[in-house]
Amino acid sequence: MPRVSEDHLIARREQILTAARACFLRKGLHNTSMQDLIKEAGLSVGAVYRYFKSKDEIIAAIAEGVVSGISQRIDELAGRRLPLLESLSVLLDVIDEQLGPDGALPIALQIWAESTVDPTIKAIVHERYTALRAGVRVLVAQAVESGELSPEADIDDVTGAYYALIPGYALQRLLIGTPDRDGFLRGARNLLNR
Repeated sequence: MPRVSEDHLIARREQILTAARACFLRKGLHNTSMQDLIKEAGLSVGAVYRYFKSKDEIIAAIAEGVVSGISQRIDELAGRRLPLLESLSVLLDVIDEQLGPDGALPIALQIWAESTVDPTIKAIVHERYTALRAGVRVLVAQAVESGELSPEADIDDVTGAYYALIPGYALQRLLIGTPDRDGFLRGARNLLNR
């Protein structure tokens, strides 16, 4: 039997993840079964289970895809060493890119909600968002090093507050459609007296 190419394996895995995203957006995370995912993917049961042993593994893969893309953008920001408000502006652009129906945030919101009742998903969310927060911590540490923030500032405390702005913006945009990016930045600037 001929070996399957790496490209084929990657394409099949992405086909399953695309089907999962479609099902989650249509039916919700909790109401989507593995049978729904298999049907949506148009693959056999064995083909899907070859890549993912459970719905939780699929959720973890989707969460990893979201977080890795955002982590990459945070790492790029760290390399640019921008002031915190300029970094926040770039991060809000990342959020806005992910708000649409094909973006990751509508599913991320479902994953966040499910993590409050499902310990497995809670562990996935904890791991992924702890990694994101670590990236944001680098931005805050740079602000202390550059003198933008006081040398006495507790980096972890500031990281917690600064990081909260990002999902806070995303949740407001998803749930009520406002504020717009520029208004949020004006508010953050006033809040931070900058």
